Amino acid sequence: MERFPRMFKVLSASLVLGLVLAIGGCPPPPPPGRPPQTTDTYDRAWSAVLGALADEQVMVLQHDPVAGSVRGSLGDATVTASVLRQGDGSVRVEFGVSGNLAAHPNLKERLAGSYNRRMGR
Repeated sequence: MERFPRMFKVLSASLVLGLVLAIGGCPPPPPPGRPPQTTDTYDRAWSAVLGALADEQVMVLQHDPVAGSVRGSLGDATVTASVLRQGDGSVRVEFGVSGNLAAHPNLKERLAGSYNRRMGR
């Protein structure tokens, strides 16, 4: 009769040890007030840039997702976009427009607005 309580104690101790080890391996929660960073931030920004260019009918001539650069045209205007990874994990996006801007007033601002809408801002 003494075997059963002893086996129960061994199993209980093993279960407690397993739970302690499992809980110890969990990552800590993010600091309060700061949203958790996701690994797809760059991909979301890249897709939003391409979508913004399409929204404004910019023809993409060259794109390099690894370098984060896009070059396109809209009539006589040349459009560039850069998606840059920052040291803190954030992403910075820049649009540039050159050439005949008279035919496409506020193109840079329209691109930025379309990008922000696509990013949910």
